[in-house]
Formats: sequence, structure tokens, C-alpha cells
Amino acid sequence: MLFTKKQAYHASQCRKDVINRLTGSHVTIHNYDFEIFEKGKTLRIIPHAEQENAITTLPITDVEMKETGDKTDIVITSKMRHLDLGGPLLIVAFCTFLLLASIVSVYVDRNRIITYTLLGLSTFIFSVFYVRLQMGYYDYVRKISAYIRNRMEFAEV
Repeated sequence: MLFTKKQAYHASQCRKDVINRLTGSHVTIHNYDFEIFEKGKTLRIIPHAEQENAITTLPITDVEMKETGDKTDIVITSKMRHLDLGGPLLIVAFCTFLLLASIVSVYVDRNRIITYTLLGLSTFIFSVFYVRLQMGYYDYVRKISAYIRNRMEFAEV
């Protein structure tokens, strides 16, 4: 997926200890409450944003655990909620369309003003989008991962 981030770690605890340390707890990030619960063989971290009216892009995080001896391999996968995915995909598609239009304009029209305007507009819109994504969505992803790392003793893979 386009907005999916995976991180792998080795925990020095067994799988049951990892589950006991994380399940049932709540994480508060930027006034949003994230709940950690067990779903099947994985842990799931989901946001509670039902009462919020602000437009934010929030991640759903899956924590997959595989026991290897007395240690546990943990893979943290964060992905965008399906509810929030439409806007960012639309912006990426629009920027791609502007970039392709500028490339076509070079060969068809050979008008440099239109070509550079389309290219600059595409670059500007994508840059603003990328900065906003880093300040919003990926900030949540980083803070959830940091919360999990702080609760465990990890050595990064």
C-alpha cells in the first residue's frame, strides 16, 4: 500500500509478556485516544475519533508477534484507515496528472511557460501535502511505535 509503514523489532520478553504489557491500555496522542486490544494472534491499535469533527488522517496499527525461543519477533504495521484514504489518494492522483501533463506538454506544445507552470504546481502541491502528512499521519505512526518501544525492551532489526 502507498501509506503503509512496517517496522520490525526483537523483544527480549516472551509473547505472553508482550501481550500483557500492551493489551487493555490506552495511548493519548494529540488529544486522540488509541485503544490496544487483542484480535486473533495480533494486537490492534485503533483510534477513537467518533466524536471529533476535525478532518484528520489516523492510522490503524497491527502488532504481529512471532515467538522465537524465549524472545519475540515483533512487526508493527501501520496503515491508513479506509475512511481517510480517499483524500490523500486524490491528491497523489492529481499531482501525478499534473506531472504527466507537463511531460506531455514538453513534446506536444513545446510551450515552456505552461510546462514549467504545471511542473511547479505539481511539485508545490505535493510538497505541501508531504509536509502535512509528516506533521499529521506519520507523526501518529511514529508516536505509536515509540509508545510500543518504550513499553518493551527492543533491539531494532
